[in-house]
Amino acid sequence: MSIDAVPAQNLRALVVDDETPLASVVAGYLKREMFEVHLAHDGHRALDLAREADPDVVILDIGLPGVDGVEVCRRLRAFSDAYVVMLTARDTELDTIVGLSVGADDYVTKPFSPRELVARVRAMMRRPRRPQGEPPEMSTETNSAPRRFGALRINVDAREVHLDDSPVMLTRTEFDILATLSARPGVVWSRRQLLQSVWGEDQGGEVEHLRVFINQLRKKIEKNPSNPKYLLTEPWIGYRFRLPT
Repeated sequence: MSIDAVPAQNLRALVVDDETPLASVVAGYLKREMFEVHLAHDGHRALDLAREADPDVVILDIGLPGVDGVEVCRRLRAFSDAYVVMLTARDTELDTIVGLSVGADDYVTKPFSPRELVARVRAMMRRPRRPQGEPPEMSTETNSAPRRFGALRINVDAREVHLDDSPVMLTRTEFDILATLSARPGVVWSRRQLLQSVWGEDQGGEVEHLRVFINQLRKKIEKNPSNPKYLLTEPWIGYRFRLPT
């Protein structure tokens, strides 16, 4: 379902940041986009509000007092399917990997433009989201059969992945990358093509960002992530999905 197809008053956002002025600015931009916005300035309050408000998207700072953003995201994933955009003031790969490994869908490094952040949220909201208790939306491949690649099975319609018949828990972004690459096995996707396909023509992410997601995917679907069987890197170009031999 696209954001344009959802009544504006039904879209809820939770902004979590201990920098009160920044949180208020982000909230103001989201309100202009007709989001119902809730604010929290610490991890405990964020989790309480997430349960009460059931937000569609959570803007979550990593460096929160008490329960930090990484732990908030980990706990949030136990009961919520909200999109999570993590904010970090530390531009290091370690922070990024830790954030994404607990179920974040995107990340933004401070300082950032609130306008750009909201644009990325809008692009994210256009991607499929299955509310709890509702059947999966049909993809453009109506009733398409699951894709089978050796021990790996990808059900695009249900947005489910199994490896050796065991479910693999992926974030939406991880799934979208895997679904895109596996739709055309053997085809090399440039980094820019893959970014635009997953994040949208107008809101492509960053190349480094993509590399982190690929690394996370390999940890989840490859038996030996350092010697991948499915997700191959094409040096200086991008990535391709290889059919198992």
